[in-house]
Amino acid sequence: MKTKKFIIVKTIFLSAILMLGLAACNVKSESKTENTGTEKTEEKATEGLSPVLLTSQQVKALNIEVDTLGKRDFHGVVEANGQLRVPPQNMASVTAIVGANINSIRVFLGDKVKKGEVLATLSHPRLLQMQTDFLDSWNRMAYLEKEYQRQKKLYAAQIGSGKDFQKVSADYFSLKSNLKSQASQLRLLQMDPEKIKQGTIYERVPVVSPINGYVDKINVNIGQYVEPQKTMFKVINNDRIHADLQIFEKDVYKVRVGQKVRFSVASHPDAMLTATIFAVGKSFEQNPKAVHVHASFKNRGNGLIPGMYITGRISTDNDFAYALPESAVVADGGKQYVFTVQKEKEGLRFTPVEVVIGQKEEGWDEIRLLQP
Repeated sequence: MKTKKFIIVKTIFLSAILMLGLAACNVKSESKTENTGTEKTEEKATEGLSPVLLTSQQVKALNIEVDTLGKRDFHGVVEANGQLRVPPQNMASVTAIVGANINSIRVFLGDKVKKGEVLATLSHPRLLQMQTDFLDSWNRMAYLEKEYQRQKKLYAAQIGSGKDFQKVSADYFSLKSNLKSQASQLRLLQMDPEKIKQGTIYERVPVVSPINGYVDKINVNIGQYVEPQKTMFKVINNDRIHADLQIFEKDVYKVRVGQKVRFSVASHPDAMLTATIFAVGKSFEQNPKAVHVHASFKNRGNGLIPGMYITGRISTDNDFAYALPESAVVADGGKQYVFTVQKEKEGLRFTPVEVVIGQKEEGWDEIRLLQP
């Protein structure tokens, strides 16, 4: 059995074949208008595109290529929209911890910072008072510790009263707990309690970045008073930026971990990126009713920023089917055609064959023949 060959056209000249076919069809129709009976039946059978004979020179001029009908992998596709995001552990909101004034700002928007790097400094009488209170507690602790040990010995020797020992014990352990709490607060503010004990007083305290990343927002200015809950800076680490896509209810059953996603960002629609699904949400959002799917990618390139809108196509099931480039398919009268090729003395004869187009993927059309 001979393998049928189909044309693949690389230019817009496929329309030339179509027009030649229509012209041939019209001529044939005109020649048959005077005939009746069986000839009218034959006219019905030849409605549509007619075969076209082209010389080798015409084929070359029209940039026509001929190839056999082969098979290709088609992936079932789920289309989805979403945004680029980073996980919560890669985002940090930096607050003041205590109310204070901004003394200096050390960074600009977009600056790359390391964990522990100073973003700004704060100053306020409250900060000085915290250090003074700590020193007072520490000095009192030195006295109470000695008094506690003294009363303990007296009580053990049944010389001192139990009431005095209980009072000193309560004061001692209460102050000890309070001193630990004060020291912890100072450490949160990047002040060293041991240095304060030795006489160092911090007039300014640093505000540091809790993660590696880039400065995404600066919400303060010099001299501004900031409340403890006020977010001064936002730092984002883009190392784990990923695609966050919304999958509607009708498609959820098709999507699973490990599937490939091809997507583009709105600002660069022609640049396609590939990602792999690593997590599928287990609950629906109500507006719209959709599940979130997360996909990571290795070679992400530059210019990807959290919040960018993306359009993605998730490859689901594979289907091995006959296929031709979409440029080899002609539409006429609501029908789809491809051309078979037969070599003759005068050149190549192109015969239109009606087909049904199935799946489409990356410039290829699935071809379903109506006749074997």
